[in-house]
Amino acid sequence: MTARINKREFFASLPPVWPEELLPRIRAEMARTHRKVVVLDDDPTGTQTVRDIPVLTSWSHEELVREFANELPCFYILTNTRALPMAEAVQINQKIACNLMKAVQSLPGRSDFVVVSRSDSTLRGHFPAETDALGKVLWGGDRMPPVLLVPYFEAGGRYTVGDVHFVAEGGELIPAAETPFARDAVFGYRNSDLRAWVEEKTGGAVRATDVKSISIDDLRVAGPDVVKAKLLALRHGEVCIANAAAPRDLEVLAWAALQTENAGARLLYRTAASFVAARIGLSPDTLWRPSLSRLFALVPSDANRNDARGGLIIVGSYVPKTTVQLEMLVRDGLVHPVEISVAAIMSPAQRGPELSRVARQTNAALQAGRDVVVFTSRRLVTGDNAETSLAIGKQVSAALVELLQRIETRPRYLIAKGGVTSSDLATRGLGVKRALVLGQILPGVPVWELGPETKYPGMPYVVFPGNVGEPNALREVVRKFQMAFDQATASLKNAG
Repeated sequence: MTARINKREFFASLPPVWPEELLPRIRAEMARTHRKVVVLDDDPTGTQTVRDIPVLTSWSHEELVREFANELPCFYILTNTRALPMAEAVQINQKIACNLMKAVQSLPGRSDFVVVSRSDSTLRGHFPAETDALGKVLWGGDRMPPVLLVPYFEAGGRYTVGDVHFVAEGGELIPAAETPFARDAVFGYRNSDLRAWVEEKTGGAVRATDVKSISIDDLRVAGPDVVKAKLLALRHGEVCIANAAAPRDLEVLAWAALQTENAGARLLYRTAASFVAARIGLSPDTLWRPSLSRLFALVPSDANRNDARGGLIIVGSYVPKTTVQLEMLVRDGLVHPVEISVAAIMSPAQRGPELSRVARQTNAALQAGRDVVVFTSRRLVTGDNAETSLAIGKQVSAALVELLQRIETRPRYLIAKGGVTSSDLATRGLGVKRALVLGQILPGVPVWELGPETKYPGMPYVVFPGNVGEPNALREVVRKFQMAFDQATASLKNAG
């Protein structure tokens, strides 16, 4: 039976957050040190707390040199390793680490950077394989820095208190191992206590009793100097949990970590999305809104009536939260629904006809001015083990990519639901090499501006995580675009 805790009462029992705002100090220190933060993101949803930050989908020497040479505090590299077998994930992390070192060495005056291995706030991903791979290449096996584990993610309702990781549902906190995320076919786990989780994931190589911890009391009562001292005391290769239950907790942690780096110590970060914004001193901002000026260019003209007629939503995620959001969107009649049969696309004989059918229906609806949601049939198909389950997921994702390539009508906007879905659609379906994070259309739901190299230059691309948002979240995002487009159309009529 699931152990549930009243969120309001539990948080009220904790000490008040540290009184000083630290983001301005972090920003000033970032400007002084020019220590670039490089985020290796195992799916695109890690950009859900930043804005005006670039995302790369490839990592050649030339591309990395360009990013190190600019004045931005941070850049992301989309690895998509959560969708890959562990061996491939390790190889990708090793290759990126090598290229990062070569890029920095070729730039005079730029000698230091910080690496964040960004992964899932519900603890799914290749840990410790990815941090081990990065550490060995960047520092060598005997100089592997401590790994700071920070799965807190405010917008998604993920909190760590007493070294136990929780997922919020409504007004309750549920230990992470008691949620459907822990039953993931590839990355499942049994422990909510992160000390025990580390032992579980390392196969006993790191004992729970050897895992260190930064507590809520450290962050809220003792303060940054004590946290810094604890970080400096960590030894090579140790794992340290960072508890957090509010944004200010991460400010304290990030400031202490920055000061630890300034003292000459190295830290390797394995975090959810929230830590990155704190580490670069990024203040919370208002939500991104589809602007009239941006949408004017997407309103069909008399000369081009088949362009930008409707919006397109592609749903590949299977998590229960996504299914509920999809059902609410379709039920309200805001979009034209087109289901794609997973059984059909898994069959060599049926795959082609099924994709042709879905593409034909989608193009017709877009040209008629309808917003369209294409979604995979909801029964989850898994294999006998993690490897075969990943292979099935790759087949489904490849079909969605091919479907997008068959879309002949440019949509007004594109929403991709699910981490693997949004990554594959971006890189293989749209041809993204470098995108710019504009902000978040809802908390935890980032919007990218597609670059000139893509199939749809300048288009807003919504990277919608499968496990984020209330039941009406997908509907709300679609409605925001519809309202903005209606306003743009009315303004054009009034002007003309």
